[in-house]
Amino acid sequence: MAQVLEFRLPDLGEGLTEAEIVRWLVEVGDVVAVDQPVVEVETAKAMVDVPCPYAGVVTARFGEEGSELPVGAPLITVAVGASAPGGSTEASTGSTAASGGSAGGSGNVLVGYGTSEAPARRRRVRPAPAVPAAANGRSMAAEPVGEPHGGPGAQTAGRDASGAVATATVDESGVTAAGRPGAPEAVADGPVPVISPLVRRLARENGLDLKELTGSGPDGLILRADVEYALRAAAVQTRTAPVPAATPAAAPATTPGGTRVPLKGVRGAVADKLSRSRTEIPDATCWVDADATELMRARAAMNATGAPKISLLALLARICTAALARFPELNSTVDMAAREIVRLDAVHLGFAAQTERGLVVPVVKDAHARDAEALSAEFARLTEAARTGTLTPAELTGGTFTLNNYGVFGVDGSTPIINHPEAAMLGVGRIVPKPWVHEGELAVRQVVQLSLTFDHRVCDGGTAGGFLRYVADCVEQPAVLLRTL
Repeated sequence: MAQVLEFRLPDLGEGLTEAEIVRWLVEVGDVVAVDQPVVEVETAKAMVDVPCPYAGVVTARFGEEGSELPVGAPLITVAVGASAPGGSTEASTGSTAASGGSAGGSGNVLVGYGTSEAPARRRRVRPAPAVPAAANGRSMAAEPVGEPHGGPGAQTAGRDASGAVATATVDESGVTAAGRPGAPEAVADGPVPVISPLVRRLARENGLDLKELTGSGPDGLILRADVEYALRAAAVQTRTAPVPAATPAAAPATTPGGTRVPLKGVRGAVADKLSRSRTEIPDATCWVDADATELMRARAAMNATGAPKISLLALLARICTAALARFPELNSTVDMAAREIVRLDAVHLGFAAQTERGLVVPVVKDAHARDAEALSAEFARLTEAARTGTLTPAELTGGTFTLNNYGVFGVDGSTPIINHPEAAMLGVGRIVPKPWVHEGELAVRQVVQLSLTFDHRVCDGGTAGGFLRYVADCVEQPAVLLRTL
């Protein structure tokens, strides 16, 4: 006998309490295998495919695409041990008990861990009719969850607003109640195919109903250009529309003098972390100008050999790891509960990356053990993952020191906020030609401003100044690094 198990939204990483449903990967009635991804969600840190730890038939989904669910909320229910049509036992393969204790269920919550059998090919089955939606006073959604079978009077399955399975009947002409021949009508109030959660968010923040748009992408997929065109058209219509003689008073959609922007997703996570840093960490900043001419020449010479290119960020990272080896106080964290400073053995180097989703800080694990070529490759990989929104929670956590290259924004200096719970951050401004006294004469040199923001609890100004001076010396004379190679 089939047993219905509920799979809830798992904990997807440190500090994450909710996730937005981006795209469902299964329908009600699909057969799923152990560890098969069933939904794609977006957290404040990354896009994640969530695998189901059970094998069986999907009997219900909870939450529409674009909605947010808290950790622990139900995602789907799976009938474990159910047989597919024709007596097949495909759906029961790998089934598990509700406790997750039998051999079939992995119990994992993230792709890439535990069992990794190839998922069975999805099959659509028609689940048994459930209690009609009218029993709880809600109307049935016409979203198809199975193919119609038989002739007149055959039933198709759908979900009501609560996520329960409901049914619709095909009449003698083969037309459903929605009037579409041969298959149930598409959901009138269900998810709309959108190319990106960023596009969905753009529409939501501007009060645009995606159901009113016709997508120009494949199969009617709504693209960013479609949303932007609709917003421009609405703006033009608003400017040219005649003003009625009298309009009823309505509650303003915006705060007087401005517009309210919800602090959620990446923006909310950044706000929380920066507020905590400012509240808990007594930080201080010191800075110095350095002549980066020789560093730029060294990089040009490296890249002229035909070997893989070395990035400037990789050279700065190599300088950071060498400096942290000399000043380990800055590669630490503070445990106020135990009133201890914890000096860390490994350097997991975070670097600030600005993306369409906001500011993220990917982490290069064991940066101290990588040479400039390996660092360049890892920076490139993580930057591309940040750009496409595919960074995993593991790639966004665990940093011990942060390198912030704000020079890419065309600015010289900054007093950055420390990435809690780290103890320091090195900021690098733009490298520009400036007048500079070189070997006793005025010359035009490539000059950069370096700044170090540090937690004053882990060290005093002498240590911080020594660290920054060593970094500046390596920038001015890269040969200084040879002493640590």
